[in-house]
Amino acid sequence: MKKMMTLVAVALLLSATIVKADDNVKIGKQNITVKGGLMTPEALWAMGRIGAAEASADGKQIVYQVGYYSVKANKSQQKIAIINADGTGNTTLTTGSKSETDPTWYQGKIAFLCGGQLWTMNADGTDRKQISKTSKDIEGFKFSPDGKKVILLHSIDFHEIIKKNPDDLPKATGRLVTDLMYRHWDHYVESIQHPFVYEVTTNNNQFTITDNGIDILEGEPYECPMEPFGGIEQLDWSTDSKTIAYTCRKKMGLAYSISTDSDIYIYNVDTKETKNLCKSAGYQDPEVDPTRTLRHQSVNAKENLKNNVGYDQNPKFSPDGKYIAWTSMERDGYEADRLRLCVYNLTTGEKKYVTESFDSGVDDFVWSDSKDAMIYFIGVWHATENLYAVNWKGELKQLTNTWDDFGSIHLMNNGKQLLMERHNYTSPADLYIVTPNFKKPEKTETRQLTFENKHILDQLAKPSVQQRWVKTSDGKEMLTWIILPPNFDETKKYPTLLFCEGGPQSPVSQFWSYRWNFMIMASQGYVIVAPNRRGLPGFGQEWLEEISGDWTGQCMKDYLAAIDDAANQLPYVDKDHLGAVGASFGGFSVYYLAGTHEKRFKAFIAHDGAFNLAAMYLETEENWFSNWEYDEAYWHRPQMPNAKKTYHDSPHKMVEKWDTPILCIHGEKDYRINYTQGMQAFNAARMKGIPAELLIFPDENHWVLKPQNGILWQRTFFNWLDRWLK
Repeated sequence: MKKMMTLVAVALLLSATIVKADDNVKIGKQNITVKGGLMTPEALWAMGRIGAAEASADGKQIVYQVGYYSVKANKSQQKIAIINADGTGNTTLTTGSKSETDPTWYQGKIAFLCGGQLWTMNADGTDRKQISKTSKDIEGFKFSPDGKKVILLHSIDFHEIIKKNPDDLPKATGRLVTDLMYRHWDHYVESIQHPFVYEVTTNNNQFTITDNGIDILEGEPYECPMEPFGGIEQLDWSTDSKTIAYTCRKKMGLAYSISTDSDIYIYNVDTKETKNLCKSAGYQDPEVDPTRTLRHQSVNAKENLKNNVGYDQNPKFSPDGKYIAWTSMERDGYEADRLRLCVYNLTTGEKKYVTESFDSGVDDFVWSDSKDAMIYFIGVWHATENLYAVNWKGELKQLTNTWDDFGSIHLMNNGKQLLMERHNYTSPADLYIVTPNFKKPEKTETRQLTFENKHILDQLAKPSVQQRWVKTSDGKEMLTWIILPPNFDETKKYPTLLFCEGGPQSPVSQFWSYRWNFMIMASQGYVIVAPNRRGLPGFGQEWLEEISGDWTGQCMKDYLAAIDDAANQLPYVDKDHLGAVGASFGGFSVYYLAGTHEKRFKAFIAHDGAFNLAAMYLETEENWFSNWEYDEAYWHRPQMPNAKKTYHDSPHKMVEKWDTPILCIHGEKDYRINYTQGMQAFNAARMKGIPAELLIFPDENHWVLKPQNGILWQRTFFNWLDRWLK
């Protein structure tokens, strides 16, 4: 799942996930000493994690969010910092013990969230004032361009799927469920977010927001932003402050669980009228079979694709107000379809897809100035996330060419520059200022602005990173990253890990993860082999889609091609001490390889992996995923070829061939791939007499977010590998 899924890619976006700090626990930058000069779990968790950032209107200052974690307190605190555009004056503005998040510039001040309410302060941190007094906590906000209104996100009660318990049973813990999508990601769906529009009153340069907001989805039982990862980026104001564009999938229950069809709506603040920009007037959803893939059903027929039946999200108005752009997937039911950039003419209603010459997806974008209608965007190609630009004509150019990954993009200095986040395998996220040059891309300039973790990184010996093109079993060329330990000695033999990517369709680019971290793996003395196997973006749509319906085919052969190439061609790889590790689809890959590897590996680690695909078909909450990937429900007779192969090759049917020690890891709050999958795998291994361990987290989801759990994960991970590979 790109969301089973993005164990690595989306983890980057959520690396600053907030674990609320107690009021009396103040957490900040840690000046630690790293003994031995090698990355450790403790050093990893001591690092600050940069989040949201925005430049001031004049481009002279940048305000940003950074999260710090305390392993001892098992908590985090999010803080707000500021820095001048020339790199001077870096100052932490948060001085208390409460988390402060989502900093943005408003009328020359900094607006931010603290304690569920909206505050402002001066750029030097003085004159802090709470400007909202809403009865519900604020979970996101966006001011209108004229500063007179603001969108506030609130959670509202939702009992359409899980019924409210009787008032005379206040201690009852049962949940009466009446339809699907009663759970999402890591929680039961008993509330949903709605956007509210509030008036902002001004008096002597002081701002006040009263509790009288208007719900722009009043009476509609739909979430906005969308679960599980959507935020305020799914809404935008028009330049005249009269219209709001928002993302919404207006479906519930079974219909929601089998469809990825979200749309872009515009809401007139004055008339309160709403218009769908994606669907033709009178469009009706075709009837579908919820137990089969939508790939071949009428909803994805050519005549319906013009209605944007796939994911459409993250709308942004052009600076001149004439256009609105958003990311758009073509087909319904396919959450990993190519993300195209759709531009809509608000006068004529014309829709144009301007990135058709880019055979990969758009991960984030921003409009430039209105004179040339240029759009800057980030996309992955050949395992790196770089900066591109495209105009209304569809003329596209790559502006940066680096192995690093760019992770976000914002305008600054009146559109002359871009504020971006950048990271790689050996450096966590920092902020950069990019001066793009469309006419001469080679003249594009990039300058690092923040050095958040320099005090730790300077103590560490870095691994080296190489690209290697490997011949696959079907004669294709596959880009594979090779990460070598610090202080590498080519005359030695090193235990080696095959990294199996999640997704199954998320890139193995130059990510930085606070769990699947290649720097710490290499620092423990391991060579890492990380192939961009079949099914990953950045190598064309054909390469991307070869995995759907064929989880155990060419992609598994690609894994073996990568590790066999390393074992046979790289003299420093110890072919007698190979391991395979992975999470999500990567965990599934490990479970499958455990029954098919023909004694290549000496140890396995699977985190939150699918083990029994028939069980997972009914256990996962987003049923469109299994439908698209498996083709249909397991009980159909006769079965389509892909479905028959998928269920036949499920790892749980190959346990009789297991013969290698395996560590299974799972979170009990993982509702994407239920923890019973990991327990089944562990139980099977032990009943077969195979050395195995199960690391189970009652309070974690598809990821591991709490500091002490994170340290426990790393220690368990390396103790297991060291036991069998060293």
